[in-house]
Amino acid sequence: MDITLSLLTAFLCSFFSIKILKPLAEQVGLVDKPNERKNHVGHIPLVGGISTFIGVLIASVLWLPHSAELRIYIIASAMMVFIGVLDDKYDLSVRVRLVGQILIASLMIFGVNAYIADLGDLVGLGNIHLGWLGIPFTYLAMLGAINAFNMVDGIDGLVGSLSITTFTSLALLFLFNSDQQLATFPLMIATATFPYLLFNLGLPGGRFKKIFMGDAGSMFIGLSVVWLLATGSQGENPAFRAVTALWIIAIPLMDMAAIMYRRMQKGQSPFKPDRDHLHHIFMRAGFSARQSLLIITVLAVIFASVGIAGELMTIPSWMMFVGFLGVFTLYCYSLQHIWRIVSFVRHNVTHEQ
Repeated sequence: MDITLSLLTAFLCSFFSIKILKPLAEQVGLVDKPNERKNHVGHIPLVGGISTFIGVLIASVLWLPHSAELRIYIIASAMMVFIGVLDDKYDLSVRVRLVGQILIASLMIFGVNAYIADLGDLVGLGNIHLGWLGIPFTYLAMLGAINAFNMVDGIDGLVGSLSITTFTSLALLFLFNSDQQLATFPLMIATATFPYLLFNLGLPGGRFKKIFMGDAGSMFIGLSVVWLLATGSQGENPAFRAVTALWIIAIPLMDMAAIMYRRMQKGQSPFKPDRDHLHHIFMRAGFSARQSLLIITVLAVIFASVGIAGELMTIPSWMMFVGFLGVFTLYCYSLQHIWRIVSFVRHNVTHEQ
């Protein structure tokens, strides 16, 4: 009953927050304007992330046991959303965003002593214990996840669908470890994200006016993902192994790594915006935005399912890691040859018809 009420609270608070915040955002100029990289129509309110955070905040305060960890998480999340709102409004420099993100990551690492120190047996030679090196590694993981979900937010529904997939997968892993309380939390975030997805996609039947997640939302999601990954993969009784996290966030992680590598190859800043993300490539290959959304979401669900199955079947960590590296290699190859692949598939389909 408590789980049902907490999820209902998260959904309703997020939904009505959107209704309240949309006109306010339009009045204060918290909107996304079309430019050479953004071809949407009109000024779109950037309130999806704020509303998701409000839904999680109210549901957490009402239904989750109060603890130091929860208080610090709420403070860190509020700070992250605040920086994201400033970025949405004033387009902060990369340096300012990174400094803010590092300061907020410090709350998790030193405030609740939560950091990634045990990577498991990734190479088949025994567990890799990072010790104090786990602190800088966690900073990198935090910055990576925050910016991975930020970068992948490029077409309607994508960041919402990927985040719901990730949080639902984490909830399942916690449930399989018989930790109902921890499972409730990612489910609350997923449920609070759902109203944003309805508005962003105009469902049902175009009834809801479009909104965007904004940097506030993608940064909040990234923070929450790493927080839960660190909580679930570390400690005396971890719910899952660190290698499983790679599969849970495979699409945002691979998209970020591949595109930053390509940018650096060109001598550009890895944070320079462009139109070379996975969804852009699918659309240039001839798929519509909704088709690209469906394909990428299905791939994310498949990868997350592989991670969960590997955890349940206790497949050795080194095998899961090698498998992920293989998938990443195939991913990079496919992106470089996607037009040839699409042309081959279409030719065969036409020939069969």
